[in-house]
Amino acid sequence: MKRILVPCDFSASARQAYKFAVELATAAEGEIFVMHAITFPVIYETTFGVQPYQLNEEEVRKMVDNAKETFERMKLAHPAPSSVPISFYTVHDYLLPAIRSVASQKNVDLIVMGTSGSSGLEEVFVGSNTEKVVRFATIPVIAIRPAPFFSSLRNIVFPNTMELNQTELMLRVKGLQKFFNATLHLLMINTPTRFLRDHEANEAMEAFASHYQLENYTINFRNNPHEREGILDFVTETKADMLAMGTHGRRGIAHLFFDSITEAVVNRVACPIWTYSSGAK
Repeated sequence: MKRILVPCDFSASARQAYKFAVELATAAEGEIFVMHAITFPVIYETTFGVQPYQLNEEEVRKMVDNAKETFERMKLAHPAPSSVPISFYTVHDYLLPAIRSVASQKNVDLIVMGTSGSSGLEEVFVGSNTEKVVRFATIPVIAIRPAPFFSSLRNIVFPNTMELNQTELMLRVKGLQKFFNATLHLLMINTPTRFLRDHEANEAMEAFASHYQLENYTINFRNNPHEREGILDFVTETKADMLAMGTHGRRGIAHLFFDSITEAVVNRVACPIWTYSSGAK
């Protein structure tokens, strides 16, 4: 978590993401890149028929200057230590391509984004754009609502199928656990279509923990008709500090991040959500 990208539309949720990123970068002795995407609308005038009208250079300059001024006010509201370098960029592109471009150029290793469920950066974390971020990001993403205190993140819930083909994902998860000095709560959801008896689930989880040499962990399994509801119930039950979820393209628990599942989880879980797609290209 040395090089952190914060996509920012200056909404309340984006400010929370920035505040959290400052804490992360301070703890990791890292660097923050704040990016504001400016998408220019095409305005149509009809005086001489329908003709596209592009914003002129003066209008563009005003938008860029306004973004810079707003960012300076945000920095004053959420001051960072002088040891944390912070850079601000305006990118003239749609949000998702802009995120990928800046992340690649700056060699970013974490994206922190705000979500408020029905506003703020909703377009990123709801519906098809959620799938795009998770599916195509080659680095971890943390979605937050209110910014938690760094020191409060001590219990991470990690739902998984316990398959032993997840080396890349587990390296990331173990790194996340170590960074926060947290307990990792392994979670298996038994559904009617993929069900194990208690002793079978227990054996699978212990074998998983042994295979990946996990430390400071608990094993947990719940019976629920739906993975989504099982995860949400467990997070509520345990008052989890963070939810970590991974995908492998379309294998394993990849289905957790498609259709309505991510949307429901992001909209209904108050704690930060860490996601990583080890199958992203």
